[in-house]
Amino acid sequence: MEPIPSPLEQALHAARALVMADLAARDVAQADVVSLVEDAVVHRRWWVEQWPPGAEFVTGLIAQDVQDALLERYGRWPLCPVCTDVEPHALEVEPELGPDPHWVCSKAAVIVAPVGSLR
Repeated sequence: MEPIPSPLEQALHAARALVMADLAARDVAQADVVSLVEDAVVHRRWWVEQWPPGAEFVTGLIAQDVQDALLERYGRWPLCPVCTDVEPHALEVEPELGPDPHWVCSKAAVIVAPVGSLR
């Protein structure tokens, strides 16, 4: 019988799965991008070990970490599906530090999807 993962590990696994779902939905879940997700999870594991109440914020933080890493290597992600008549721009995670993070278009002031539910 395997031990039940700690609440911290459960939060990290859930966050990883949600971010991976968004990457897969936008066809960018290649091996090198998955490595970026794993790096973000490792970084946030340390962070949430230092501040356990932050476990409820880890999904949004990992999404932002991956978004930042992708910007440095590949460009903006995820692109906004709402604003088709303006220059392409990335969605943002809101709240920046809070529970239940969503992808939002700040230009149109619209919630596009919860993190993990991009189409």
